[in-house]
Amino acid sequence: MADPVLHGYFRSTASYRVRITLNLKEVTYADAFHHLRKGEQRAPEYLALNPQGLLPALEVEGTVLTQSLAICEYLDETVAGPKLLPDNAQRRAKIRAAAQVIACDIHPVQNLKILDRLRGLGLSGEQVNEWARELIEEGLDAFDKLIAGESGPYCFGDQVTLADICLVPQLVNARRFGVDIRWPRLAEVEKACLALAAFRNAAPENQPDAE
Repeated sequence: MADPVLHGYFRSTASYRVRITLNLKEVTYADAFHHLRKGEQRAPEYLALNPQGLLPALEVEGTVLTQSLAICEYLDETVAGPKLLPDNAQRRAKIRAAAQVIACDIHPVQNLKILDRLRGLGLSGEQVNEWARELIEEGLDAFDKLIAGESGPYCFGDQVTLADICLVPQLVNARRFGVDIRWPRLAEVEKACLALAAFRNAAPENQPDAE
């Protein structure tokens, strides 16, 4: 069976999530690079795979999967290795909720497509960056409170979960916009995650297409 093909971009936080998951599951995969700032995700060939024109997409076993959380859960359900979601339904719901704070509430409204539209409406570069910073800070404030009662090195205890896989890329993106990482618990989780090769090897600066 051919290795899966990950269509992504080194700086895409959604692609970063999937790279972490593939690494945790020890899945060998091929990279297909699409330069977001050059609009390569809008090329007809890629739109034939993913009509949304968004990254990432994963070609696996004769099909194309889209949306990073759906891809991560697919890998969790079909590939051996550390489980990203527990068997307990309540814990699973809490972890998914924390992950979605980032993937559904922070990330979509500060990604490149939205920021470009804000510039098109006449906002200055600093106004656009301030928009992104405020949204990231509000979201991370909420995320921090959601995991405040949890112990262990990771967001939800002693095992990496989907929440950690979303948090680490978002903190990288937060710094790009000048956000001060003023949440000690989140910084501790990030440090614990980055002690793992699966996270380090997935980092943007360690990708072959990094600029």
